[in-house]
Amino acid sequence: MNNKTIFVVFFTVSILLLGTISSSVNLIPSADALKGQGVPSSQYGSATKGIVCGDKLCSEVEQEEKKVEKKIEKKAEKKEQAKTEKKESEKKKLDDKAASEKARYDELSLPPRTIKTGTVTSTQDPGQGHENHQLAIILPPSDKVYRGIFAFTVSENVQLVTLHGPLKNGEDKGQAIWSPDGKTKYALTFVPLDASAGTWAFAGNALAVHTMNEDPFTVSYSVAYRERTLSDTVKSETITSTQDPGQGHENHQLAIILPPRPYAYFGTLGFSASEDVQLVALHGPLQPGQGAHGQAIWTPDGKTFYALTFVDKETAMGTWQFTGNAVALHTMKDTPFTVSYSIATGQ
Repeated sequence: MNNKTIFVVFFTVSILLLGTISSSVNLIPSADALKGQGVPSSQYGSATKGIVCGDKLCSEVEQEEKKVEKKIEKKAEKKEQAKTEKKESEKKKLDDKAASEKARYDELSLPPRTIKTGTVTSTQDPGQGHENHQLAIILPPSDKVYRGIFAFTVSENVQLVTLHGPLKNGEDKGQAIWSPDGKTKYALTFVPLDASAGTWAFAGNALAVHTMNEDPFTVSYSVAYRERTLSDTVKSETITSTQDPGQGHENHQLAIILPPRPYAYFGTLGFSASEDVQLVALHGPLQPGQGAHGQAIWTPDGKTFYALTFVDKETAMGTWQFTGNAVALHTMKDTPFTVSYSIATGQ
């Protein structure tokens, strides 16, 4: 093979190698271009159809940015929620402190507690319609509210009595009534204890022990009580129920005794209603998230929530020692009821 032939072969091989290398280099941008074609022109415009953002599609970069933004937003929301909960918690602590200080002040301003012990023999009940019954008066009728504890032992089984009133004209609307003369009328809380000994937390304008028998009985007792002047939280009155404003209770009736307030009441309620009622105490308002744990809830507007204590004693009269941010009587019916009651709060 002469030199000329060798030169031709070498030149041809060189040309082929150069073409192969050039084709490989051109394949690299082609691969990126294929990826860039995955960017939908309908979303980003025709000018971006062949564009890639670095080593990723522009759509991929945008999705990652959105994820980061959502994380930042969620973090900000949690931070804001934590601030709100902390603020509400601090406010509740201040309210509780104020309530504690007010309770101490109220205790100091209360009249002195009277404590007495005695033994009495009953006499004929002076109430109309009760002529064949016996009555032992422990605390006589007063224009103030008695609230206290009564402990007793009797020679036979007895019933416990408190009176509420006297009532105004037209206020006797189905509740039990006691009257000495047919003109002066009291609502009657009559508890058929049917026991000869016990204790009773009471509230009313009078306190007595009663039997359905004609024969006198003897009762020995101790009673500790305060005689309270009427106020916003010491009341003796007769009211008529209205439609329950709670959501889901539109067909029920409610008689509000003590309206909602930030700090809790503590006291004793004596009542006599025109029909069987349920006792209601509210606790709250609840902080965000506190009402989602299964307890009974009452809300007037779907925004402010209270936990609900709902006691059904299946009776129209009785006494109740309570605590809560509101106190009421309730029925499951849509027709109004009347209730006469005495209530006193504080120690």
